[in-house]
Amino acid sequence: MRILITGSSGQIGTNLGLRLLERGDEVVGIDYRANTWTNRIPTIQHNLCGGKPGALPVTGRFDAVVHLAAHAKVFELVQHPERAMENVAIAFSVLDYCRQQRTPLLFGSSREVYGDIHRHVTDEAQADFVVAESPYSASKIAGEAFIYSYAECYDLPCLVFRFSNVYGRYDCDLDRLERVIPLFIRRIADGEPIVVFGPEKVLDFTWVDDCTDGVISGIDALVSGRLQRETVNVAYGRGSTLMDLVNLIALALRREPNARYESSRSGEVTHYVADITKARQLLGYRPQVPLTAGIPRTIQWQREAGLLRNV
Repeated sequence: MRILITGSSGQIGTNLGLRLLERGDEVVGIDYRANTWTNRIPTIQHNLCGGKPGALPVTGRFDAVVHLAAHAKVFELVQHPERAMENVAIAFSVLDYCRQQRTPLLFGSSREVYGDIHRHVTDEAQADFVVAESPYSASKIAGEAFIYSYAECYDLPCLVFRFSNVYGRYDCDLDRLERVIPLFIRRIADGEPIVVFGPEKVLDFTWVDDCTDGVISGIDALVSGRLQRETVNVAYGRGSTLMDLVNLIALALRREPNARYESSRSGEVTHYVADITKARQLLGYRPQVPLTAGIPRTIQWQREAGLLRNV
């Protein structure tokens, strides 16, 4: 197959692109920046925000498009809400390309669309779009809404995958953003202080290979015509608190964390554990790596990549 990945220099995009290449697929990536980790993924450096909708800088036909490009730091978009609107514009442009080319689309959405669910309802049919907790969640809700409308009006084959706190290999890009797990690992390893916003916050952390397993299954099902117009949670299916996370990192590094605990910040989800029943049933999805195993693997990868100075 020939697959186009937007956001191909990001964590999921890099892991997915390499996995697809390894199994013999042709991959073309689009990203506004070069890939920090590999030159194996052919990448067109292009800012998808702006220009005529649907006018992507690619040639030839693709069997599917995987749209992952987005500003993805929740609190950053609280501070800079215009970046949330850029997410919507980027998603619309990619979606209209798919409409024009009649190319199936797999959209990378987020558990953020569920908001801060105090009722702890996380199955796909129960997302409450009336209240968006943050500009980032609003951008993903808008992207999903456009996709559902295009599926209805233009019979566009599509899948929406809602990811949850994906971590692991290629998740430590200091030039772009630093997510909580690599941030905590680096600072605890260096004996630097960390700030834990919401120590009792419960999140569903997903090892990146489990995530890409689900995406590849989705691509195959979408291209074959076996599955379309479905919204699926792709996560581990079990929650861990941020205190659990800090303790696991400290244990694996054999370091005592210098942690300060504060309340969750504006726009942040404080409880989410995915219902992955649908992914199991439709895709045969079986995540293999709990956080207790994923944290040591992440630390080992950071060691091998030369990202940890003191361990």
